Amino acid sequence: MVWPVHPVRAAGADPGGAGGRLQGRAGEPGMGGRAAAAPRRCDAAGPCRAGAADGAGTPGLARGGAAVRRSRGLILQDVIGWALPGPPAGSATARKARLLLLDSLGCALAGLRHPRVAAFARAMQAAFPGDVTLAGARLAPGVAAAVLSTATCWDEANEGLAIAHGRPALPVAPLALVARARGASAHDTVAAFALGYEVAARAGEAWRIKPGMHVDGSWHGLGAAACAARLAGLGAGGVARAVRLVACQVPFSLYAPIAAGMDGRNSYPAHAALLGSMAAAAAVAGMDAPEDGFAQARRIALGHDEQAVTTGPGTWLLEHAYLKPFAGVRHAHYAAAAAIALRDRVSATPQRVVLSTYAEALRYAGNRAPRAAIAAQFSLSWAVAAALVQGDLGPAAYTDAALDDPRLRALEVKVELVEDSALTAIGKRGATLTVDGESETVTGVTGDPDRPMTEAEAIAKFARFAGPTLGEAGVARAVAALLHDAPAESLFA
Repeated sequence: MVWPVHPVRAAGADPGGAGGRLQGRAGEPGMGGRAAAAPRRCDAAGPCRAGAADGAGTPGLARGGAAVRRSRGLILQDVIGWALPGPPAGSATARKARLLLLDSLGCALAGLRHPRVAAFARAMQAAFPGDVTLAGARLAPGVAAAVLSTATCWDEANEGLAIAHGRPALPVAPLALVARARGASAHDTVAAFALGYEVAARAGEAWRIKPGMHVDGSWHGLGAAACAARLAGLGAGGVARAVRLVACQVPFSLYAPIAAGMDGRNSYPAHAALLGSMAAAAAVAGMDAPEDGFAQARRIALGHDEQAVTTGPGTWLLEHAYLKPFAGVRHAHYAAAAAIALRDRVSATPQRVVLSTYAEALRYAGNRAPRAAIAAQFSLSWAVAAALVQGDLGPAAYTDAALDDPRLRALEVKVELVEDSALTAIGKRGATLTVDGESETVTGVTGDPDRPMTEAEAIAKFARFAGPTLGEAGVARAVAALLHDAPAESLFA
């Protein structure tokens, strides 16, 4: 099945803008949505105050034509107290949280089919045996969540949040999904996930990495701690303790594995899930840490002396999360959409293939002749070749079989990459693909700010990613469990 991408032809424009990307993950476009309640002003001196003006605040995410205002200071205690009950049952926010859980599960199940991820699960069983079955291994709950975190990002197809410059759900959703599969109520699962997402998103706003660093596995641990602590039954004070404990030991990770074409980056979110689980247990035992730990970490590790500019309580940032229609870095999605649109109009063995796109895409996704999946996921030429050969850009594009496919190899070599200076000049995203003189221009895909993925599209993506593992009946059961509160014992099998 070809995934719907809603291509927009040359006459259109991409309102998402080019954004900015820090070491391969930051600045992806966000997702539009409903206008939310007015956010609160936060500063370092005291608690947040609803509706107060903040001259130092900066305009934030566009939502229904209005701007979400952001404020100086990161007062996670206030965010925790506000988000602890979870979004109102039946609200659009709660529905979005459920869709994020469903999408994360689909990405994780696809990731678990890769041999190295399955081997990681089996290796973790030796030290952390338990009752959660993943890829033939039986794991303790926190470790199962860690393995799922690695699996979730393996194909680069999971959610993102532009304002956080990363993926807040990466370790948070697996913790919630494991809890749901082990009997947690749907309400507690959604509430714990939403709480963890909101904490992680604000930590991501504040954590601006240096060149050579990577965002995954750093601030995500704060969200994982919040989610795990709520699932453990802690109230706002206990959740805050868990988050403070992570803040005082927040790691920073390196971009080096990606630059070297190695997949060690995919272990970073597993660390965040384990760290969050450990911090929640420490908080249950009564351990604590200073409130200014995260500010100290920003200053010592990143050199940020100024206060962070973050979103206060009252705004559900998860509503702005985008779901990706394709696997791989978003910069390549426009090229993939153009290739899919052209596929039936061109030869299977073209003579010349030219991709014209904006400069940022060329900088961050210019890998040629990739030999590892993680390098292919950041390769425009590989995305074009896979989409032309397979008619999709999904998990199958990054398997060992795909990487060894002579048809893909031969076609990838033919792809010429050139800059579309007009797109670069106006700060817009898009791509024009020309195959033997036949052209297709795409300036927008599903997941861009003006075209959020619909529920039907999210379910179709889940079926595409999870179907080979669960089968048609299993897909239906998982959708019923996560969207309609049916029993969830078979989420992973």
